[in-house]
Amino acid sequence: MKLFPSLPDTPHLADVYRRFPEHVKPLLDYHDRLLRGESPLTVGERELIAAYVSGLNACNFCYGAHKLYADIFGFDASIVEQMVADLETAPIDEKLKPLLRYAAKLKSLPPKLTPADARAVYDAGWTERALFDAIEIAALFNYMNRIIEGTGVAYDFDANPPTVDEREARRKRTYTDFGKALGID
Repeated sequence: MKLFPSLPDTPHLADVYRRFPEHVKPLLDYHDRLLRGESPLTVGERELIAAYVSGLNACNFCYGAHKLYADIFGFDASIVEQMVADLETAPIDEKLKPLLRYAAKLKSLPPKLTPADARAVYDAGWTERALFDAIEIAALFNYMNRIIEGTGVAYDFDANPPTVDEREARRKRTYTDFGKALGID
């Protein structure tokens, strides 16, 4: 179902950004600061949270993109799939699970977050900064998932896996670089 007549039949996020460029540059800068800047969370852990929230939201575009980035930065894509299916049995470091539970609850039931939810994160060894970064990532991807779904973006990353060279290029590419490639400075 085509939602925007001015976009292609199966639009990519690049099409949306080119059509509505007004707010893209600061948004991509925010992505870079949050997902690639300094943090107690590794880039892989941040991409893992982005993929997890997007998977819970059933946003196939963001889920596929960030599952790919999580894989590029050290988390096998199958682990991300297992997390979305059942976090508790997924084969990931137990230290990550309280952060991911917090992100999941923030996605679905934000008013139900309690001090015990935060305490579980701290008890696992994370700092307030790590929790705040996880909160920002969860919030950003709830936002991005709605942009993607609301504009009808459709792209199947699983059906179009990148080559080894493309994976390496993605490892080095920033979100701002993506905007620049679209002509958004």
